[in-house]
Amino acid sequence: MGENVASKACLECGAEIKGRRDKKFCDDQCRNSFNNKLNADGSPEMRIINNILKKNRKILEDVLQGEGKAKLSSKRLSDLGFNLNYLTHTYTTQTGSIYRYCYEYGYLPLENEFYLVVKNEKK
Repeated sequence: MGENVASKACLECGAEIKGRRDKKFCDDQCRNSFNNKLNADGSPEMRIINNILKKNRKILEDVLQGEGKAKLSSKRLSDLGFNLNYLTHTYTTQTGSIYRYCYEYGYLPLENEFYLVVKNEKK
């Protein structure tokens, strides 16, 4: 007794899919193309901001060099290309200190134009 299976169309190109019942794409090229479009940033402004955030995160990661904390001057941060205008969130401690974060890496303004850089280790 044969199964009556309705044919499915590829989510990318619309071609008929042959093979497994749970397939969504006719080939790897369509799957990759569909996922690339889905994961693309929506606008040029978003791409610019996301690139700045990624660069800021990388700078903070490099500054820490695997250590728990690091202290550096605002000039050094600026020389590395860090943009203080872009962050993902803030955290205010019980004492009122405001850490600015770029993903899991944070920085706290200190006296004399220095910053304390930290990594939030959520477990």
